[in-house]
Amino acid sequence: MEVISPIHGKIQYEEDEVIKFEKGLPGFDTLKKYVIKAVGEGSPFNILQSIEDKDIGFVIISPFIIKDSYEIKLSEEIIKNLNIQKEDDVVLYSLVTLSEKVENITANLKAPLVININDKKGEQYILDKEEYKIKTKVFN
Repeated sequence: MEVISPIHGKIQYEEDEVIKFEKGLPGFDTLKKYVIKAVGEGSPFNILQSIEDKDIGFVIISPFIIKDSYEIKLSEEIIKNLNIQKEDDVVLYSLVTLSEKVENITANLKAPLVININDKKGEQYILDKEEYKIKTKVFN
C-alpha cells in the first residue's frame, strides 16, 4: 500500500506497520491511523504520516537523542489503553517543530508519543515533569 504525501513523497507501507491512535493526536483527533518511516539513512528523524489524510505528516525524533537521561513514568491509564505488558513493548517519540535555521529546530519532550510496538497502538502522553519543555532545542 502507499500514500503520496505532497511534502514527503511516496510512502509505501504494509498493513502490519499501521499504528492506531484511538484518541487521534491533539488537533487531529479524527485521524487515527499512521505509519512511521525513516527520513533517510543516518538521519535521527522519522516521519509519522497519516494514511487517512495524505496532507498530514509530522517529523518525529527519539527523545533520547536530545536528552539521553530522558525518563518518564507511564500512568496506569496509558498502560491499560495501549495494552503494555513490559518495557520492551514501548517506543517513544517526540514531535519536532522545524525551522529554516537548524539551531531553531525543537522537539516536544513534554508530550511524547507512546507506542506499543507489538499491538501497534499509540497515544500522546502529557507529562507533569517541569524539566521537560514543549520546545527543547534538538541541536545545541
